Amino acid sequence: MTRTVILGHDDVIDLLPMRECIGVMREAFSALARGEVHQPLRSLVRSSDPSGFLGLMPAFRGGNRSFWGLKEVCVFPGNPARGLDSHLGAVLLHDGSTGELLAIAEASAVTSIRTAAVTALATDLLARRDASVVAIAGTGAQARAHAQAIPLIREVSEIRVAGRTPEASAAFCQEMRRRVDCALTPVGTVEEAVRDADIVVTATSSKTPILNRPWVSGGAHLNLVGASVRTAREADGATIAAGRLYVDRRESTINESGDYLFALEEAVIDQSHIQAEIGEVLLDSNLGRRTRDEITIFKSLGLAIEDLAATAWLYERANASARGNWVDF
Repeated sequence: MTRTVILGHDDVIDLLPMRECIGVMREAFSALARGEVHQPLRSLVRSSDPSGFLGLMPAFRGGNRSFWGLKEVCVFPGNPARGLDSHLGAVLLHDGSTGELLAIAEASAVTSIRTAAVTALATDLLARRDASVVAIAGTGAQARAHAQAIPLIREVSEIRVAGRTPEASAAFCQEMRRRVDCALTPVGTVEEAVRDADIVVTATSSKTPILNRPWVSGGAHLNLVGASVRTAREADGATIAAGRLYVDRRESTINESGDYLFALEEAVIDQSHIQAEIGEVLLDSNLGRRTRDEITIFKSLGLAIEDLAATAWLYERANASARGNWVDF
């Protein structure tokens, strides 16, 4: 019989602070670059209902203590209008040596925190050290998490926010002023947010480009977070072509990233355009930013190793603090 902990939304929020999660993601991507992770491409299960799908994301991590992990998550982009998160499901953590089920963690909180933590890690590796003005496109859960993550790795003076409507942008800024210690400015368009910004985050559900090359300043760092399937993109091909492209994982990018695949189809880039995975930059800083004026781009798809690593951290924290609901499984 195995003692298994069930961690709900609030447990995840309390036990996985953003600053600590950035460190957890740093180690996870280092392990990926060292070859300690086995991770097949995610599987998507669709039905005749086009409003959502089920995603399955398995992974194995070796090292001093090994784990198996599986995130099963339903993705319904229309859920925020219903007052629900767009990503709903669970992350299962198994012991790597015995297969025992150690933890079940609520997936939407894990996804929100670990995604923003990976963006912060990539930004720390690639953005200019004096970057201070941030633009965020989107006002959902990921936008909120990113607004809290980026100031942990740079001295941010202002965050400009562009939502679907002026009301959404204003409401977002009003809410986040209680959580973020910098100026928050609602703006009317993505263009207004992005022009002269040092760091850009796109965290939308758009299937067509919301980010155009003329708006992006030399020296900016872009984080493309929202589009995670091959049929959707947030940046136009000219933007992708203008920047040095970094990814969470090459195999995932060339199979799943619309931002990359549309630019490839338009022949504005070729297959050599991917500079490195961020784990490779962690192991060799020479692969990162070369000049002050170049544009760097991080394409985030979200990896199963991120969910596994976050849930392994949660399991250890819950075990040490007696948090969560422990059951005999």
